[in-house]
Amino acid sequence: QAMVVESGGGLAQAGGSLRLSCAASGRTFSAYAMGWFRQAPGKEREFVAAIGWNGVITYYADSVKGRFIISRDNVKNTLTLQMNSLRPEDTAVYYCATGPTPTTNSYGYDYWGQGTQVTVAS
Repeated sequence: QAMVVESGGGLAQAGGSLRLSCAASGRTFSAYAMGWFRQAPGKEREFVAAIGWNGVITYYADSVKGRFIISRDNVKNTLTLQMNSLRPEDTAVYYCATGPTPTTNSYGYDYWGQGTQVTVAS
């Protein structure tokens, strides 16, 4: 059984940056796609970014394209989401997930972390 743990959330000012990390264990990290999703209060969970097993394929939600960068280190078994030019609307709990292929659909991921809070103050 895989385990996924996020870290790096916190409070940032609008226009600032935060870096989220995700550590995965219990399966061959380099063989699986990884994704980031987020859920704001009162809203449904939404796709943020995804990356294929070797880092070549990446997908981004339109709302974060050009501001967020997803990357992975298959030696350290870690996933990173670099978030720049943050906006108050980026405030949400951010979840890391792992699955067989990179997809924007949350049903395509079979293991999820507990989430990390990101708050962006205006």
